[in-house]
Amino acid sequence: MTPFHSGELEVQRRMGQAEIAGRVGRGIRADIPDVAAAFLAEQPMIVIAAADAAGRLWASELVGPAGFVHAVDADTIAVDARPAEGDPLREALTHPARVGMIALQPQRRRRMRVNGSATAVGAGLRISTDQVYANCPKYISRRQVESYRPDVMPPPPRRTTELDAAQQAAIRAADAFFVATSDADGNADASHRGGNPGFLQVLSPTRLRWPDYRGNSMFMTLGNIAVQPRCGILVPDWTTGGTLQLTGTAELRWEHETFAVGAQCSIDFTITEIVERSGAGPLHWGPPELSPVNP
Repeated sequence: MTPFHSGELEVQRRMGQAEIAGRVGRGIRADIPDVAAAFLAEQPMIVIAAADAAGRLWASELVGPAGFVHAVDADTIAVDARPAEGDPLREALTHPARVGMIALQPQRRRRMRVNGSATAVGAGLRISTDQVYANCPKYISRRQVESYRPDVMPPPPRRTTELDAAQQAAIRAADAFFVATSDADGNADASHRGGNPGFLQVLSPTRLRWPDYRGNSMFMTLGNIAVQPRCGILVPDWTTGGTLQLTGTAELRWEHETFAVGAQCSIDFTITEIVERSGAGPLHWGPPELSPVNP
C-alpha cells in the first residue's frame, strides 16, 4: 500500500517524480528506529503542528533540556512540555489531536518528522506514531545553541490580523520557517522550509509567498495544500527565542512568472491571524551558516 494520499500522488505526478517518491516513501515507517530515538533524545526543540478548536492550523515551538522529547517504546514519543500560555495550540492539545512533529538539529543539518495522534499526559504529551521518517539536509542553516535558560518565561503574546513593518522585516530576514498542513481527514504534518533571507516574500500585510525547492520528492506539504488549504506558519527568532505564528490558507501556484530562482512552484499564503511573542525566550541560537545548496 502507498503511504501517500490523493493530493500527494497528484503533485508527485505533476512534478514527474512519482517513481522517485515511491522509492523514498519506502523509508516511512510506523515505528521508531533506534537511531531516531537517539536523535530525538538529543534535541532541545521541536515544532508541533495541529488544529485549534476552530479548525485553524498552527505550528508551535516547544523547547526543553535534552531528553525532554524521548521514545517511550517502539511507537510512542513522550514530550515533557506543552505550548506556553497564550499559544494558539495550548488549549487544543489538552484534548486528543492529530499532530505533526518535526525535530530539527541545525548544528548537524539533520531533521526528523513524525505524524500521529497526541494525548495530554500530566504537563506534557504522548504521541502515538503513524509515520516516522528522516529528511534530507537540504536548505537547513547551520546554527549552534548558545544558551538554554529554563527560568526565562516567554512574554505574553500579541495578536493581530495584519503584519506591521517590524514583522514584515523579520519575515524578509528569515532563512527558515516551519509549516503546518493537514490532509482532508485532518491528519496534520509539520515541515521545515529554508533558504537565503528574502526567500519568504511579503506581498502585502496579509499575503506571503515562498518557493518550493526540490527536496525528497514526496511532496507531503504540497499534497496537503492541494486537498486542504488551511495552513499555519511559524517564523522563529533564533537569536532571542521569540516567535511569529501565522494561520490562514495556502494556494499552490503553477504559473512560472511566480517562481523564484530554483523553485518548482510557488505557494501563496493568506493570513487570517497573527500571534507574536517578542522578546527573550529560554532557547537562544547563534548566527546562521546558510546552506550551500540554497538557490
